[in-house]
Amino acid sequence: MSDARWLPQFLEAIRAERDAATNTLAAYARDLRDFADFLAPRTYAVAARADIEAYLVDLADRGMAEATRARRLSAIRQFYRFAFLEGWRADDPGGLLKGPRKARTLPATLTEADVDRLLTAAEAYGRTEGERLRTTCLMQLLYATGLRVTELVALPATAVRGDPRMILIRGKGGRERMVPLSGPARTALAAWLHARDGAEDTAAREGKPRSPHLFPTRGRLGRLSRERFYLTVKELAASSGLNPAAISPHTLRHAFATHLLANGADLRVIQTLLGHASIATTEIYTHVLDSRLKALVLERHPLAESAVGLDADRPVTA
Repeated sequence: MSDARWLPQFLEAIRAERDAATNTLAAYARDLRDFADFLAPRTYAVAARADIEAYLVDLADRGMAEATRARRLSAIRQFYRFAFLEGWRADDPGGLLKGPRKARTLPATLTEADVDRLLTAAEAYGRTEGERLRTTCLMQLLYATGLRVTELVALPATAVRGDPRMILIRGKGGRERMVPLSGPARTALAAWLHARDGAEDTAAREGKPRSPHLFPTRGRLGRLSRERFYLTVKELAASSGLNPAAISPHTLRHAFATHLLANGADLRVIQTLLGHASIATTEIYTHVLDSRLKALVLERHPLAESAVGLDADRPVTA
């Protein structure tokens, strides 16, 4: 097979085997095409380990962050592992390479007061009553469920009919999970559904097809895009007196998890609600808690009696 077909075949395998999201596939494609540009006029088929090492040095010279370099090396290693297994190459030039360790960073989050300011701002955001109801619904759902922004904007209307207490979400890798709705989220959802259905009825009378999406638009996607909602959150932050540069839809997801943990929720429950495949991903939220919550852990842990009188930052020893 010509190595011009290697990348499309690899991406198709990633999509089929892992049910990878469109954004994930696009990231793989960007990273591997950048590597191909570096190799030119040489190709994937003849690249050696030294070429990959030279590419990593070039990335560092370009000022790329360690996380970016680590991600690109991961993409290259997976790509050549796939090429080796498919018999396209007799060797795996990336197999033994180790890149920069990705730094573990704490997620940005918000206080409960900050979230209240954003939710209040959402009620006044929009030129029409319908736009204000939609924005309020989006923000209430986001904070109540901790959904990823792609999961939120892609919700079908059928998923929330009948005033449900919980809704079924299909997340990364096709994994399904149930997430509960708070009282304010259900109220905002009911108000938006009423307005949405009225607008859909009007459009149907004009001969336009009904939309299956909870947040429909007349654009190419047929629904609200993640980019448009991202900008909405930035604008809400600015109108709330918060720093827009530090706030995005994902920040609300972090706030959801952090506030649950702060109020005594079990880490495994939070893992399930967020749709994390590994508990290690969820554990990072324990690092954003203050000393008050460290005391809470000591009080509720099975070894709490043994921990009495010990410093919260010092491990309990047998």
